Amino acid sequence: MKKLLCLITALCISFPFFAAYNRLGIPDSSEIRSGLEEHWFVAPLSEVRANAPEIRANDNGEKFQIRLEENDTTFNIFVAPRAVVKVNVFSDKGMYTEEQELYPGDVAGSWVLIRDKRNGKALRIRYYFLKNSEVFIQFTPQGKIALADLVIFGHYAARGVPTGMPFEKFYSASFEDVMTITETKLPWNYVLSDPKMYHSMKQMCAVIREKLPSITSVADAMYDENNELVHISTGKKFEKAEKSDVPEKNLLLSSAGFVKWIADGLVEPVSGGMIMRDPLIKETVQVKDNGRQGILSQKYDLFFSLNWVRNLASAVVSVYAGKTYLFNQSGVDVTVNPFASSITEKGVANTVTFVENSGYTVAVLNSLLYVLASTEPGTLYFGAIRGRDRTVSPEIMAFNECVAFFPYFQDDGGFACNVFMNGREMTLENFCYYYADDFVYLTRVKSSERFFPN
Repeated sequence: MKKLLCLITALCISFPFFAAYNRLGIPDSSEIRSGLEEHWFVAPLSEVRANAPEIRANDNGEKFQIRLEENDTTFNIFVAPRAVVKVNVFSDKGMYTEEQELYPGDVAGSWVLIRDKRNGKALRIRYYFLKNSEVFIQFTPQGKIALADLVIFGHYAARGVPTGMPFEKFYSASFEDVMTITETKLPWNYVLSDPKMYHSMKQMCAVIREKLPSITSVADAMYDENNELVHISTGKKFEKAEKSDVPEKNLLLSSAGFVKWIADGLVEPVSGGMIMRDPLIKETVQVKDNGRQGILSQKYDLFFSLNWVRNLASAVVSVYAGKTYLFNQSGVDVTVNPFASSITEKGVANTVTFVENSGYTVAVLNSLLYVLASTEPGTLYFGAIRGRDRTVSPEIMAFNECVAFFPYFQDDGGFACNVFMNGREMTLENFCYYYADDFVYLTRVKSSERFFPN
């Protein structure tokens, strides 16, 4: 009888409810690893190859697999916890569901030792401890001590931090030991969060998503403080002929008008009114008149969307506080520099995370929003995209488009970020793909359950 297996759920770590080896409640293999050093961790590759994969259980009954995996330059010893996958099984008698047991090497509770294939030397030890396997902590030997790295989606939040402990300590150290050793040395606040803090974010996303079918993207369109459809550039009302092809009940919104619509949904329940147009187009960037940007600014609006999101976020803060704040008084600009270096195809490269009046490269956005979701729970971000305007020659860099990011953590601890732009929703992955060569400037706004967009 032939069986066709189709995966229908994500991997789920299965562990007893009483397992409590560490404050995160993840499976812990420390007692198992304490007996593996001679035959697995320091033995020559030829001897390690002779070891058959084996399954062992800790005192709590949590099962782990010890195994070898090789690639071109390294060989890796995994001590990986049991995971259960539910699958659909199709047979001659029909379809039924069964559970299969796997031992993935990058789920929470997994531990891996990476060794050099040429000489057998230990290169690093890595601990996985969260739902997102792109976030991990690792240790590398240097002299008599181990150095610690904290990696978040390919970017180092900390790199080469001395632990004061010998590298061999981490052959058997539990994850609770790791947290205790590094709690004052690593920015754990970047990666630890409470999923209960994001209810208003999820609610806002659900409301926006429900309204999207009634929004049509139209250049230069916004609704002013009188709820009149006007041109952003002039403040003049749209003529009937300009909206004749759009369903009468639809909202007409440009990229900037769309993020204003989100902001209006936050402020109107508090103030009873919508945000005015004129303050949103005030300049926030000063350039030298005789410099290239100054000369170009006389002909092009190089900083339109940057001015817009700064002033827009400041308007929301002002309504929340009951006091008028200009952008440079409101604290809305996101200027944090959480990463020192990045993992690239050519190796580790130094990273300048934030650039004044430019923002962040899109390449760092996933990691950055992860950190912001952890450190500023319940905060959404208006983004101004600095792209290349190829409609002029020579091409220029200008802030023309706006976007809204809603980063949060799901109930299972997994990271998610809803992206809304031009009246539609896209994944963060797709946004980063489309705007890979651009910069994004972020301003922060606190989310609210009192969110009622027009």
